[in-house]
Amino acid sequence: MRDTLGRDVVTERRACRVLMQARNTQRRKACVADDEPQLVKRIVWMASEYGRYGYRRITALLRAEGWWVNHKRVERIWRQEGLKVPAKQPKRRRLWLGGGSCIRLRPTHRNHVWSYDFVMDRTADGRAFRMLTIVDEFTRECLAIDVSRKLTSEDVLERLSDLFVRKGVPDHIRSDNGSEFTAKRVREWLERVGVKTLYIEPGSPWENGYIESFNGKLRDELLAREVFDTLLEAKVLIERWRKAYNTVRPHSSLGYRPPAPESRRPCPLASATPQQADRGDPLA
Repeated sequence: MRDTLGRDVVTERRACRVLMQARNTQRRKACVADDEPQLVKRIVWMASEYGRYGYRRITALLRAEGWWVNHKRVERIWRQEGLKVPAKQPKRRRLWLGGGSCIRLRPTHRNHVWSYDFVMDRTADGRAFRMLTIVDEFTRECLAIDVSRKLTSEDVLERLSDLFVRKGVPDHIRSDNGSEFTAKRVREWLERVGVKTLYIEPGSPWENGYIESFNGKLRDELLAREVFDTLLEAKVLIERWRKAYNTVRPHSSLGYRPPAPESRRPCPLASATPQQADRGDPLA
């Protein structure tokens, strides 16, 4: 068969037969939901705001806002918009199978095991500052991040005493063998309040895997993406990130729920019918 210009053309019927594709499939027109443009805009904004989140974590954030979507729809839009998925991390054995301290004591309830560590970064003028990070290993909640040019064992005791009053006293606290944690005054004070210390083997940071994982997220999602002009700016942005980590950021090990979500009930958007809202059905 030839067209008006004498070129060879193939009919749709024949092309579908050769490709073994149903003609109904070839002629099907894509149905775009009414809320698609708004959803695309929201996903693109979240991808730029949370640069290290993948589509599954973005799906959890959307559901928390009241969108009735499933991960397949978000993944389709994610790929359609050319959004970059964070690089996959190499597979690791679970901490409690690695022979470290986690195999001896795995957290089983809130305030069972806390862990703390120091992280270092620099302001724009090149001056270093330190951060004391404290995490509840069971809930994954970040209890505090203290930021200062210099942090000593006195600062550790001051922060712990404040947390013990507000959050309760943990059964154990895990740390490395830094001088701020092994100081005689710190050990004696913890013993008096009834907290048992768990020190990891020197040169074995994987034994303190929960806090090391948290520190990695802190550096990956904030410290590596922000330039702090002043120490005050660092304190404000780090505290804002900590609150978002606890109340907004979906945590994969918690079923894509934040460690300490705020008590609120999201309202379904207008795109979901009352019947769907009652049944809890996500839109396709």
